[in-house]
Amino acid sequence: MAVGQRNDPYRNSRFLVEIDGIVQAGFSEVTIPDSSNDVVDYREGNDPPTTRKLPGLAKYGNVTLKWGITNSLELYEKWRLPVEEGKVASARKNMAIILMGDDGTPSARWEFHNAWPTKYDAPDLSAKGNDVAIETLEIAHEGMKRVKV
Repeated sequence: MAVGQRNDPYRNSRFLVEIDGIVQAGFSEVTIPDSSNDVVDYREGNDPPTTRKLPGLAKYGNVTLKWGITNSLELYEKWRLPVEEGKVASARKNMAIILMGDDGTPSARWEFHNAWPTKYDAPDLSAKGNDVAIETLEIAHEGMKRVKV
C-alpha cells in the first residue's frame, strides 16, 4: 500500500455463501462463528509455584444462515433432511462465506470443513405481522480458517 493511501474497512452487507462449490446469495444474515482454544494449566515438579498456560483443544462455534422463505427447498431437502434421517456422513460438506467489497470483488473469505446442518428453525408466523418470514439453519463444522482471496 502506498504512503497516504487509505485502506477502508469492508462493509458487512455484501456476502455470498458457497456450499461445496455452489455459490448462493439471498441470505439476509450470516453469523460467522468464533474460534477459541481451551487453556490447560501445566506445572512440573521443579517449576516455580505458578502454572504454565498451554493451548488445549480448538473449539469452533456454529455458522448461522438466515433467509426469507421462498418456495425453494434446496437447503432443507438436500442438506438438512438427510441429517434428520441419520445420513450425516453424506451430508457433510465444505463451505465458505465470502465478503464482497464495494466494487463487487471478493475481499475476505472464511472456509469451513466437514459442515453439516445441526438445526433448522422455521419462521414464526403472525396474522398481525407484516415482516418477511425468516428461515434459519445452524451449521456445525470441524474447522474454520480465514484465507486470502
